[in-house]
Formats: sequence, structure tokens, C-alpha cells
Amino acid sequence: MAYIKGEDSEDGCFFCRKLAEDDKDADNYVLHRSELAFVIMNIFPYSNGHLMISPRRHTGDFLDLSEEEAAELMRLTRRCFQVLGETLQPHGFNVGLNLGEAAGAGISDHLHVHLVPRWKGDTNFMPVLADVKVIPDHLTHTYQLLKGSFAKGGH
Repeated sequence: MAYIKGEDSEDGCFFCRKLAEDDKDADNYVLHRSELAFVIMNIFPYSNGHLMISPRRHTGDFLDLSEEEAAELMRLTRRCFQVLGETLQPHGFNVGLNLGEAAGAGISDHLHVHLVPRWKGDTNFMPVLADVKVIPDHLTHTYQLLKGSFAKGGH
């Protein structure tokens, strides 16, 4: 309901605001930062562990990314696959970019990759019939699990 009601209606870019608050990573669900990109949990997730991987630089244009930024987005996306696989053991993933409002981007001016873990049978009657999302674990608990896995390092 917070998303539907627009309760995160602060001025400016959501990603840039959260990135600037580097002393509040746990409050903002920022899991990992690298020189060119970062990983943040979606606070309105489609499923448990729904992550967004975004460049640090504010741009909504995929073609505006430098080769290094694009490579870092993919490197971090691969790392997220690893962390989610080890931590939550999903049966599959949805991964994608929604570029532009017409493509469904809720935040179109700062591009981000969505990585959504999926489990067999995770689509139930609630989202299909009632347009309601049911998340089986609390966001903060999932953050703590994933943060520990990112801290271990890896690929």
C-alpha cells in the first residue's frame, strides 16, 4: 500500500538518495557497494530477495553507460545470482531492465537491473485474483541473511 499511495514521494532520485546515505545502509537495505555500482533490496518486492543492481552514476539511458559501468552491472548481477542461490535457494530467477516509462519503469531516470528469485508454486491466488503480494519472510530478516553472504566475498 505504501507504493500505491506514493509514500516514498521525497524529492530527487530514490537511488541517488539511498546511495548518498552511506551510513544508513541497513535502514536503506543497501547490500553492497562497488566503485561503479551498488545492490539494494526492493522494499516493494515481487518475491523474497528481490534485488536491484544500479550504477552509482545517475542515468536512465543504458547506452550512456561506460563499458566499465555496464561490465560492473553484469558482474554484480552475477554476484547477486550467487548470493541468492546460496542463501535463499530459489528454483529460478526473473532478471530484467525496464527502460523508460512505456516499458514499465517505476523509476525511469536511474536505470537498474531487477533480479527476482522464484520458487515453484510461488504465484498463488493472492496476486492473481486480489492484486496483493504475499512475501513469506520479513524484509529485514532477508536483508540480514543476504548481507552476511555479500560480506563473505566471492566471484
